[in-house]
Amino acid sequence: MTCLYIVATPIGNLQDITLRAIEILKTVDLIAAEDTRHSRSLLNHFGISTRLISYREHNETASTQGLIKTLQAGQSVALISDAGTPLISDPGYRLVKTAKEAGIQVIPIPGASAIVAALCAAGMATDRFSFQGFLPAKRVGRQRHLQTLLIETQTLVFYEAPHRINETLDDVVSIFGAERTVTLARELTKRFEQIWQGSAIEASTRLQSGEIPARGEFVLLVAGADSDQASAVHYEAARIMKLLLPEMPPRRAADIASQITGENKKGLYELAVQLRQQGELTGVNSPAS
Repeated sequence: MTCLYIVATPIGNLQDITLRAIEILKTVDLIAAEDTRHSRSLLNHFGISTRLISYREHNETASTQGLIKTLQAGQSVALISDAGTPLISDPGYRLVKTAKEAGIQVIPIPGASAIVAALCAAGMATDRFSFQGFLPAKRVGRQRHLQTLLIETQTLVFYEAPHRINETLDDVVSIFGAERTVTLARELTKRFEQIWQGSAIEASTRLQSGEIPARGEFVLLVAGADSDQASAVHYEAARIMKLLLPEMPPRRAADIASQITGENKKGLYELAVQLRQQGELTGVNSPAS
């Protein structure tokens, strides 16, 4: 059957591949992979000799068109990533989107995911969580992004590289506070798997001491803000907006209040409009300013 399969592969332990994934990879006409050398080792392990081509971020546009032509010619294609489920912080979105627009059937073959593995072993709230992918590499951008999540009550999930995990934990301590609960999950399903939980400051200390080695890929989970903290920050943001709005346009006031409190800038602008409509402010510039 002509279709595009999105096939999850192991994140470490090769035995985590599913029987269905092996069958699909053996029977499709073509497999598109991030790193063909890495994926060839996986395929060889399971006796899969299907033709393999590169599909990476830097060649995604050109490769997408080539794969669509292959699919339209009646062949089936499987997309895999280096590890885990494709498209999760990996290329592939453009291919799936283009395939669906072209009327090509897209079938997911689920399997291993570092996000789910970390969540189910962390003992943190999983009824609602927010996956944030990789944080910005530079400190200023990283701190700004974390600031926008300050009062998020969902469990926060990040991917982080080993050479940045120490700096990221320092920023978590700075933005969320030393006592915010975090979970560090590294080398999931591999020989040196480690899942550690405690306060942000203790995690930072243990990383710096080497008790938690800064090696391997990390999943970082940060407990969401409690409702009292979120309410307090929202109250403070409203107080700041009331002070700023008589002196400047709402958009500027929202920008400043967002930088101070970490609240969403769009939400603060909507608050300015609401305050004006409720007649709680005098001498305020037009909300459209």
